[in-house]
Amino acid sequence: KIKLPKKTARRYPAYELYLYGEGNYAEANKNLILTGIPVLFLPGNAGSYKQVRSLGSIALRKAEDVDFKYHFNFFSVNFNEELVALYGGSLQRQTKFVHECIKVILKLYRAREFAPTSVAIIGHSMGGLVARALLTLKNFRPDLINLLITQATPHVAPVMPLDKYLTDFYTTVNNHWILKAQDLRNLTTLSVAGGFRDYQVRSGLTFLPRLSQHDSALSVVSSAVPRAWASTDHLSIVWCKELILATIRAFFDLIDENTRQITENPKKRMSVLNHHFVRHPAKTFEENPEAFTELTGAFKWINVKASKWTYSGYNDSDGKYFTFPLASHRKSYSHIYCQNSMLDTNSWIYGCVSSNSSMCLEATDLSWRAELLPAVKVVILKLEDYPSLSHIVVYVQPTVGNKFTLDCEFFEEDSRTVQLPVTHLFSFGLSSRKILLNSTGLLYNVQLQHFDQIYQAFKIYIESHCQLPKERKPSVYRLHIPWSHEDSITVAKVPSFTEISAKLHIAQPENDSSVPVLNIYSSSDCQYEVTLKTSLLQILGQIIRFHGCSLPVYVVSNILLTYGGQLSTLISTGQCSEFPLELVRTAKPYKVDPIISIVVFLLGFNWFREIWDSLSLPEVDAAILSSQDAWFPLVSLILFLFGTGIAYWSGVFFSSSLRLFSLLWLTLIRPSVHQKGNRLITPRRVCVVVSLALVSWTTCGAFAILMIYLRYVFKETSQNAVKHTVKKRDSVDGASEATQPLCNNRTVAEDVSSLRMHVTILNLFTWIMLLNLPSLIYWLKNLRYNVRLDPDPCRSTAIILVSILEILMNSNTSEVKSSKLLKIAAKVPLPLSVAMLAFGQMHLYKVPHFITFSLLLHVLCCIV
Repeated sequence: KIKLPKKTARRYPAYELYLYGEGNYAEANKNLILTGIPVLFLPGNAGSYKQVRSLGSIALRKAEDVDFKYHFNFFSVNFNEELVALYGGSLQRQTKFVHECIKVILKLYRAREFAPTSVAIIGHSMGGLVARALLTLKNFRPDLINLLITQATPHVAPVMPLDKYLTDFYTTVNNHWILKAQDLRNLTTLSVAGGFRDYQVRSGLTFLPRLSQHDSALSVVSSAVPRAWASTDHLSIVWCKELILATIRAFFDLIDENTRQITENPKKRMSVLNHHFVRHPAKTFEENPEAFTELTGAFKWINVKASKWTYSGYNDSDGKYFTFPLASHRKSYSHIYCQNSMLDTNSWIYGCVSSNSSMCLEATDLSWRAELLPAVKVVILKLEDYPSLSHIVVYVQPTVGNKFTLDCEFFEEDSRTVQLPVTHLFSFGLSSRKILLNSTGLLYNVQLQHFDQIYQAFKIYIESHCQLPKERKPSVYRLHIPWSHEDSITVAKVPSFTEISAKLHIAQPENDSSVPVLNIYSSSDCQYEVTLKTSLLQILGQIIRFHGCSLPVYVVSNILLTYGGQLSTLISTGQCSEFPLELVRTAKPYKVDPIISIVVFLLGFNWFREIWDSLSLPEVDAAILSSQDAWFPLVSLILFLFGTGIAYWSGVFFSSSLRLFSLLWLTLIRPSVHQKGNRLITPRRVCVVVSLALVSWTTCGAFAILMIYLRYVFKETSQNAVKHTVKKRDSVDGASEATQPLCNNRTVAEDVSSLRMHVTILNLFTWIMLLNLPSLIYWLKNLRYNVRLDPDPCRSTAIILVSILEILMNSNTSEVKSSKLLKIAAKVPLPLSVAMLAFGQMHLYKVPHFITFSLLLHVLCCIV
């Protein structure tokens, strides 16, 4: 643990700074006499500062390999595992604390030789956003950070926008990075996403905003990272060994030998990151590789005239140069493709610039044009790009005990490119597209036409058949998305039947005409059958992945429509209908969706946009999603139907739970029956409201909401138990239906009607409580540091709700149905549902406001 200045420790009592070490290294640095390169790790939502261990441990092993010529000091911040992805009130506090930590870290190196002037930062999840937010601080010097690597960080928008502080923080950070892009040229940023296995943060949110002013930002998905080629879940991205190795290798390649710190050259930083995270040529990184080289050594030179060539080596003690003359192939072929299963880092393919009759005198190293794939390194060269080359030279080095194969072929690009239009979205997997590749070559490119939207999802089946049963290298299938680094690679034995999922993390940009490609690195004597079908389950998965966080809005919209329907039946029949029946009758998507679609359509016209802006109305969420190509008309209908199902079962659950609690109450307590007063507002209830309002103001608004919620449940449980007792007493007295007073029947009907209304109100209020729950959890975790939650996103809402619910829990339908305001209260839920879906999908914290307004009208109906 690093001792912080007293002022900093007092201001941030919940936060701490640590230095990670192990073994002799930890003992040597116990006195904080540091000589390495500082790296600061920032954990994310509910993340632990101990997550730095994987990075620190592998960096230490790497430093031992180079005899500590260079090494890194890994620091980590303890944010007390705060839920910053759900409560945004502490994000600004975390950002300021990190700034203080950077200053403390740099002071530790003061007066040291090669003292650093900046700190590299690795941020997991929301830690990456906090790191970006440093640049928004007024007194922060941008030169204090020169490298930022984020892991599964939602840069674009919050996953669950549960409070205004969270959305405002995002707006501030992203606007600053766009408006001040020119000032960020010296900061190199890499964002690594987890891919489809990360169910918490979809990869589309991790792509940094595209900045036209500079090219120092890079966004990749882990499934496309060389040597990793796998998707990770949200947590394992921190300790995924392949990704950590790529990160640490990049760190060591970034060191400037003169300063012994991370290089100040932005171009070199981007070059290193591209080398390790985008395209790895299976060579050790060199900043300025030699343009030309001499091919020396007493090796055998062999001339190959065939257009297709294979060589297998094992215990080959003599090196060889195989030369491929280009003059005879330029007219017939457009490309040359070579693959090598020897996965060393030596140069192996050259382009001959000058030669004599028997050997190449001077060559350019084409190994830098190669690309590493699982089990093989490949290179594809377009012949017209190299008009000065006379030969391609493939070098086979002397090997002992290593078995490898080399394959090369000249080919015409058109003959190896096949176009496959994808099946329609509404084919539901009933139809398919199929192509047959009678492979005589080593490479095929299948272009997936019209595959450009995030709601498209397909299953690709590749079946391989081979003529002769012999041992073969596995085939490699790569789904390449040209507009972003989100490729996925599958390795399959030959022959085999392979299933590949094809779906996108981000939609195709407007000005991009490229096409996704399925690259098949095949065996030359095998037949490949490629079948493509639409996958309905995968489409639903994409909808949930992109819009699942807005599902609570649709659930509440259904409940609110049902609530309005129950008030309408109260007017027409004098009785409140049952929740499930009213939900089926009232909650219809055609009442809501068309209005939003019309508004989004009209916003495309300037005259309507001017009227909209003049009324100071916020942007419709569906319009924002449409501009991001993350919306299509059926999404709202599907989500509405999901919301209807959840609302239906939640209503059944609430009514059943209330009956069960009432029976338990009867069994345990056996309440006495007593006459209740009819007054809604009594001194006792006023005291309760004032007390809970005081609790909300002095502690946490969500805590007051929870207390009034529990009081409401307790009240309804006890009242329901009393009604059961009354019924039981009447039946014991032997009162028959004929002699029963008419008023008693009326009372029972009113009690049932009131109970149904209370169940619906409780259902609505439950969603208010759930949406405010994160701030309550945050407050409870930090209670030992501060009794009052500051800032509190629901303090004012809580005070209003306490007043409303204290009245509603003591009301019944007989008081409401005679009200003059009941017609208005019954009609308001519909426009509120429309407004909620229009403005609440990307701003979940607005949902309680709509519910509160509707309940406020209900209270007025009880009074007026």
